[in-house]
Amino acid sequence: MEAILQRLFSTFANGWPGVGLLLLRLATAGALFYCTIGQLKTTYQLVSIVPQAIGVGAGIFLLVGLWTPVTGTVVAAAELWIMLSRGGESWILLLLAALGASLAMIGPGAWSIDARLFGRRHIDVSLR
Repeated sequence: MEAILQRLFSTFANGWPGVGLLLLRLATAGALFYCTIGQLKTTYQLVSIVPQAIGVGAGIFLLVGLWTPVTGTVVAAAELWIMLSRGGESWILLLLAALGASLAMIGPGAWSIDARLFGRRHIDVSLR
């Protein structure tokens, strides 16, 4: 997995771009949690709860920045699944799917578990 993530993202954005990615991850996870809680209050069918639970699980991983390309893709797929199965006004679901896909393509940023686990290492060799 380490080699795959290093090939996907040559660098993990730091500075202001890293802060932007952190905020994007936090906002996406927060919106996922908010929408899921609203749906769980109105739905009691197991079929409707499954994609919501998948979305929340992926939202937890996005929140901490773990396996971001995979979880972003899962968020996009889960939200599209909910949108297609529910119908009606679903602009928020389409927005969450786009945010998940964007995070899958851009990456987690420097302030994530992915950067700690899979980021490039800096080796400092000092001459004696």
